[in-house]
Amino acid sequence: MSTHANKLIENRYDFVYLFDCQDGNPNGDPDADNSPRTDPETFQGLVSDVCLKRKIRDYALYAKSIEGGVEKGYDIFVLGGNSLERRQELAYENLKGTIEWKGKETEKGDIEKARQWMCGNFFDVRTFGAVMSTQNFNCGQVRGPVQITFSRSIDRVLSTEHGITRVAYTREEKRESSSGSTELGRKHTIPYGLYRGYGFINPVFAAQTSFGENDLALLWKALGNLFELDRSAARGNMAVRGLHIFKHDCKLGNAQAQRLFDTIKVAKNKDVETPRSFAEYTITSPDPESLPTGITYIDGMALA
Repeated sequence: MSTHANKLIENRYDFVYLFDCQDGNPNGDPDADNSPRTDPETFQGLVSDVCLKRKIRDYALYAKSIEGGVEKGYDIFVLGGNSLERRQELAYENLKGTIEWKGKETEKGDIEKARQWMCGNFFDVRTFGAVMSTQNFNCGQVRGPVQITFSRSIDRVLSTEHGITRVAYTREEKRESSSGSTELGRKHTIPYGLYRGYGFINPVFAAQTSFGENDLALLWKALGNLFELDRSAARGNMAVRGLHIFKHDCKLGNAQAQRLFDTIKVAKNKDVETPRSFAEYTITSPDPESLPTGITYIDGMALA
């Protein structure tokens, strides 16, 4: 499935991801009126892996868009306005004459060919994996080589609710029945939060999905720039503050991921009780000479 132009990765990678949000909502919780996600015990802020993957998908799509379409191999499976079933049907349409969808009677070999087609044509399937066996046009299941955790703020965040007004009404009947001239609404923000998340790239799974060096380069660029293409009133002041990459010199790895993660130190500056900016933190990167044998430290922001 791989080609010379997208040589399969042969090294394991682990990375630490730092980003912050000021006067915004980095990830609304639909179960809490879209207020910023928090840990109910510690009040630290949370940003889901799904939230970050959505932004990575969007960046990859923008980066690989060409006039009238998307560069071959870089379409997106989980795409707004589309059903997953319809995206899977594309595999059977494009391989018509080679494979055939027969419902539950579809041959395993045909499902495997469909799975390979999905990996070859959709960047996010090749990267994150996908379950494509629970609806029509079964394309099997793919375990992606790139996994990302929830991100957690270094310190507590304070979620604040703001009342807002607008002069336009949502519905005509509400305008006709209202005696006022404005409509009320609410918005949730946090004053500031610095978040830390983790990622893992497994070359063993990369061989199964054909995740290659070109895909890896796009992933680093996406992680370094994804907030630049995601501005909104709620996320107007979010920024990537660090992408700390540990490259192993083999597929199985040369050290435990957590041992490497612990070398990235994040601490509030002296006498700072309630941080309100990134400048009030000190980030310490590891001394390359102190890392385990076979580990190379890379400043990922230089790759973005």
